[in-house]
Amino acid sequence: MSRVLVTGGVRSGKSAHAEALAGTSGEPVTYVAAGPSYDDADWAARIARHRSSRPAAWTTLETRDVAGVLGTAGRPVLVDCLGTWLQGLVDEADLWEAPSEEIHTAVGRACDAVVAAVAAATVDVVLVTNEVGLGLVPEHRSGRLFRDLLGEVNQRVAAVCDEVHLVVAGRILRL
Repeated sequence: MSRVLVTGGVRSGKSAHAEALAGTSGEPVTYVAAGPSYDDADWAARIARHRSSRPAAWTTLETRDVAGVLGTAGRPVLVDCLGTWLQGLVDEADLWEAPSEEIHTAVGRACDAVVAAVAAATVDVVLVTNEVGLGLVPEHRSGRLFRDLLGEVNQRVAAVCDEVHLVVAGRILRL
């Protein structure tokens, strides 16, 4: 089994690359839409658009319980995306205005569970994330906080993956 983290900027082609990777075995894939608010019309439209482009045999789960899905998966899993997972996690716990230590502790615990699940997965896993080191981040507290938290999540997940792929303008660099 393989574990691959696919990272890149917004509209870089990272999700399309991840879908191609996840589909290489020919098996149906469990696609985890690990997003923020599922009652948001823009998010629902994005999920519907992505779902229509994937093979009909793939299953889409809209959940932030990435660790739970990985722990019970019997077929390849594609998680898209750790950035929206993080946003949803912080939103749900209403942590944006909390002291930094409290936020880092909560995110660290959730990240521990995801990292352990990725490391223990018995199926192929492809995870998509935003590369915050290359992107523009608003210079306000929540922008800096998001960048720092996602950077930490990315590094920790990458440490348990077999490969990391950076996608820029549709071009793939295997790191």
